[in-house]
Amino acid sequence: MTTPVPGPVRPPATVRPDDARRALVAGSVGNFIEWYEFGIYGYFATVIAAQFFTPEGGSEVEGLVKAYASFALAFFFRPVGAAVFGRFGDRVGRRPALVVVVCLMTGATAMIGLLPTYASIGAAAPWLLTLLRILQGLSAGGEFGGAVSVMTECAPPGRRGRYGAWQSFTVALGLLAGAAVAVVLASVLTASQLHGWGWRVPFLLTLPLGLVALRLRLRLPPDEPPARVPGGRVPGGRAEGGTGPEGGTGPEGGPRPRPGETARAVVLGIGRMMGWSAAGYTFLVVMPSYVQSTLGATFQQALLGTVLANLGFAASILPAGGLSDRIGRRTVMVAGALLVAGLALPLLHLVQDPGAPGYAKGAALFAAGAGVGLMAGPGPAMLAEMFPARVRCTGLGLAYALSNAVFSGCAGLIITEVVARTGNVDVPGYYAAATCAVSVAALLTLRGDDHDRPLR
Repeated sequence: MTTPVPGPVRPPATVRPDDARRALVAGSVGNFIEWYEFGIYGYFATVIAAQFFTPEGGSEVEGLVKAYASFALAFFFRPVGAAVFGRFGDRVGRRPALVVVVCLMTGATAMIGLLPTYASIGAAAPWLLTLLRILQGLSAGGEFGGAVSVMTECAPPGRRGRYGAWQSFTVALGLLAGAAVAVVLASVLTASQLHGWGWRVPFLLTLPLGLVALRLRLRLPPDEPPARVPGGRVPGGRAEGGTGPEGGTGPEGGPRPRPGETARAVVLGIGRMMGWSAAGYTFLVVMPSYVQSTLGATFQQALLGTVLANLGFAASILPAGGLSDRIGRRTVMVAGALLVAGLALPLLHLVQDPGAPGYAKGAALFAAGAGVGLMAGPGPAMLAEMFPARVRCTGLGLAYALSNAVFSGCAGLIITEVVARTGNVDVPGYYAAATCAVSVAALLTLRGDDHDRPLR
């Protein structure tokens, strides 16, 4: 039996600066839309619960739980989207996959803004909303893998962490944009107007945003799918090197991944992302409904707190990504996970204290967001470095989607239900701290020089 000999590994070609910038913008814009949409659903969860999940005489808490159940269901379709569109991106090309997912996301989100409510069509309303949430989940699952692959594969040498960090930075921008729209609507509309038609406006705004994203993605240069490129090259001219989770050679001479190794890398990626996913949604999305339903805050106060948390998140992402290019992904991400794990409960207690000054509560929320940003900044590059080009879209997309399905999508449902059943208002802090502690253990398995190695 002869041992397969790998095909020649070509040296990385220089990526033109214009192509690198185009890939960065096109990869970021779809992610901005995705998180803008998921943000506004979280911010308007109490309104959506009243319009779609609370029949006449129904419990507000029960309606909120159902709204978050629909929220979670969309997340559980993300892995399906990651598998389907990730495979499409790995086999056919990154650009076609990114074009399809942004069209699907934009159409489904705009349709939510046109849906009739429970008062108009009865029990069909929540089912229609849930169907559109499923379509959003499928498209969002395919978005991350394709966008991060394009952004990291086209990154200049030594800047993969910073380029990948733009994916997380557009998460913050999308959430902040959603919060800004919610604040404006809550300020200029009466409560009856907001519940009657105002909540539809943020969803309809995704239509022009989606058209802009589509135009940018159609301008991406055509890419050759890794599975068909001889010599192990990937789009953008980068070479597949190293041994990693691949074995033997494929029909084109490049390394062939072992399915078992890829699956183990996905599981490890989930562990490394767990704290980022759970703490991110706890502090950045779920918090408005939590402080309203549990602490009695007004809608405007809740949104202001969320804006401060997201500002802290946004402020730390790009510096964290850039720092990880110099000192390594492991050091920066472990620091972020430890910070959130150690401070989650004290920060939450400060927010809960009615006697604490407003500036202290704002600073606490800002710090919580900044801790999450330390994990989110290097995170995309860390995931891209775990998988060879032939399975990169699929592998990192699945790790991201599964982690978000379990630990982000369920965050609102778990926190709201457990607080309602136990009366323990510290549940969000315990949830964020526990998941970050598990992530620390998984992140410690990273090699210190992963950031210096070429993408495989």
